[in-house]
Order: sequence, then C-alpha cells, then structure tokens
Amino acid sequence: MQLHIIARGKIGRSAEHELFTRYVKRIAWPVRLTELPETGGQVPAPLTPVRNVLLDERGRQMTSPALAELLTQWRDTGVREARFVIGAADGHGDAARQGADLLLAFGSMTWPHLLARAMLAEQLWRAYSISTGHPYHRSG
Repeated sequence: MQLHIIARGKIGRSAEHELFTRYVKRIAWPVRLTELPETGGQVPAPLTPVRNVLLDERGRQMTSPALAELLTQWRDTGVREARFVIGAADGHGDAARQGADLLLAFGSMTWPHLLARAMLAEQLWRAYSISTGHPYHRSG
C-alpha cells in the first residue's frame, strides 16, 4: 500500500524537511509526497481503492498502535493508497471533511504545517514499525 502525503506549501530545505526525510526513508512501504500551492494545484489521480485521511485539529485522536492497526487492516483488505492530506492555513472545507474516511488530529492544539509533516512522517514510521514488530515503538 502506498502512503501518499499531500500538503499545501513547499517544505524547502529546512530542519523540518530533514526530520521528515529521516522518517520517510525508514518506511519500507512506498511513500509519495505531493506538494501543492496554497490554493489550487492538481491532486494526482488516486490508486484505487483509496482511503483519505485529513489532518484536522477537530479530528479523532488515535494511539500509535491504533493507527498501525488501521493501516495494516487497510493494506490487508486491498487498499492500494492511503492519502494523508495536510490543508492550507485555513484547514479543510466542510465538503473535504465530509468526504474523508478519517479526520485525524495530533491533539487539540494547532501545529505549524511543516512540523505537522514531520510529525506525520514519524507516526507513519512508527505505525510501520509496530506492524512489522520492529522495536522502535515501546508500549507500556
């Protein structure tokens, strides 16, 4: 299953980009990053079946093992692409929220977009490591 991160704005050369890249390189599942301008831009056609996850401060807070279980379930049931969408400064519109398979929050605080990318990459690595029995995640 491909993990596809779709984000508004360019990350450029930054500490956040280095952190993002560090975690993405560890994931053996294919990972794709699509950067879009703040408004407009073309989102690539999805691999189907697809699941859409919107990062949204009003979304569901999940534990890392729960995210790992969900991604593993999607992969094992034939989902070809899991899209993780980080919105623009004003977040996502109502139509996008209603069409999402999951609204996911990293807590009730608002996070900078570049830091959210790095946090998402780390959580995807953590979910992958949990699903493969890698010792990175320490539960309990």
